[in-house]
Amino acid sequence: MNYFPILTLLIFAPLAGALFILAIRGEQEVVNRNARHVAIWTSSAVFLLSLMLWAGFDNTTADFQFVEQWQWMPAFNIAYHVGVDGISVLFVLLTTLLTPICILASWESIQERVKEYMIAFLVLETMMVGMFVALDIFVFYIFFEAVLLPMFLIIGVWGGPRRVYAAFKLFLYTLLGSVLMLVAVLAMYVDAGTADIPTLLTHDFPATMQTWLWLAFFASFAVKMPMWPVHTWLPDAHVEAPTAGSVILAGVLLKFGGYGFLRFSLPMFPLATMDFTPLIYSLSIIAVIYTSLVALAQEDMKKLIAYSSVAHMGFVTIGTFTQTVQGVEGAIYQMLSHGIVSAALFLIVGVVYDRIHSREIDMYGGLVHRMPVYALAFMVFMLASVGLPGTGGFVGEFLVLLGAFQVNPWVAALASTGVILGAVYMLYLYRRIIFGQLTKEHLMKITDLSGREIMVFAPLAVLVLWMGVYPSSFLDVMHVSVNNLIDRVETAQAASQALLAGR
Repeated sequence: MNYFPILTLLIFAPLAGALFILAIRGEQEVVNRNARHVAIWTSSAVFLLSLMLWAGFDNTTADFQFVEQWQWMPAFNIAYHVGVDGISVLFVLLTTLLTPICILASWESIQERVKEYMIAFLVLETMMVGMFVALDIFVFYIFFEAVLLPMFLIIGVWGGPRRVYAAFKLFLYTLLGSVLMLVAVLAMYVDAGTADIPTLLTHDFPATMQTWLWLAFFASFAVKMPMWPVHTWLPDAHVEAPTAGSVILAGVLLKFGGYGFLRFSLPMFPLATMDFTPLIYSLSIIAVIYTSLVALAQEDMKKLIAYSSVAHMGFVTIGTFTQTVQGVEGAIYQMLSHGIVSAALFLIVGVVYDRIHSREIDMYGGLVHRMPVYALAFMVFMLASVGLPGTGGFVGEFLVLLGAFQVNPWVAALASTGVILGAVYMLYLYRRIIFGQLTKEHLMKITDLSGREIMVFAPLAVLVLWMGVYPSSFLDVMHVSVNNLIDRVETAQAASQALLAGR
């Protein structure tokens, strides 16, 4: 299977689908219908292809697999180089799963410029998959930044009343950090003489240089996560984005920063990572506690879920920088679980928004009387967000706290308050929307989930429970790669400390 260009197909098949949609002509109604069908079939085929990738993946090695490499700019030693390890393969699966779900969720809610919307989503999928599988730092940077363009259009064209403001805020925040990251990429290329990521992983950058490189990458990854205090673009982007835009933003794009820390900051700059770990812990704990309290004060459902995402990403950064196997695996698991749960919660909001055209919590109440299936689906994802045992959310948070407790019990204790606060704001949201008497006139004729909506939620609910009941099916995939990552970091840090002690 390694000789079959499966990764190239995964990257460029959505782009081929987008070009096919671009060529569709005819009456508007026919064009819209055909664009939807091409988008759903293309993204579904890509998901099936990613399942083949997972089935053929070897869990026993930390090496990159399914590697493809062609010289792109041989004079500069820059190549089209792609491959996956136990970390990136899971994020590819997450991306290819959520894309068809987003298209299916947009089937009826998007009625204007449908053709362009479907093209934007398929181009976005190409960029996201490309970013996760890139093994050349310049190829990585191109995909990492190109994601912004279709996301900018999805928010700016199909978003809410303040969509242009939100789109530009997203663009400018991420662009500033990415300029610094580009400078760091060029410095790494000059120092190592190569853009090849596997080679860079074995290159020893000078300690002083590591500090500046770490800070430059941190500027970009912290915004993408987003970490406190550079998180303020996220609530605006979520509130103004169409439902599917919020799903892909929370489900996949917020994982770019965490993935970047795992792929670059920890293994390539281990000495700087050791120095800056207290800073990460401090910012992460503030994020967990502060944004949980802010979420509790929200009256807009989307804003509440957006702030909860910042809090959950605080757990991810804590787990990542514990530099323990349990902590890092917990961080990855938390990202995967959050990708499913937050996507589902935004879809939950989208269901009632499509019917009532309001996201204000006070506009609802007593929906269980009219929408029992909706109430059940909401309950599953709400409890997963809280971290109830038996759901994916519990496994990730448990492993992160376990890893944190090994290195700093105070960090673990403060972070655990986020679990309590998370239960408070999610249960509060659920009670106000679902329970109580159905007294509001505009809710009297609201309809329960349709067959299409059940098709959207069913795979997500199954995954949430699967991740909670059988976590080893995912942990086994990442375990060897995470062990290899931690060994590399610990070896570099131990060597540095031995050198200092020798002086």
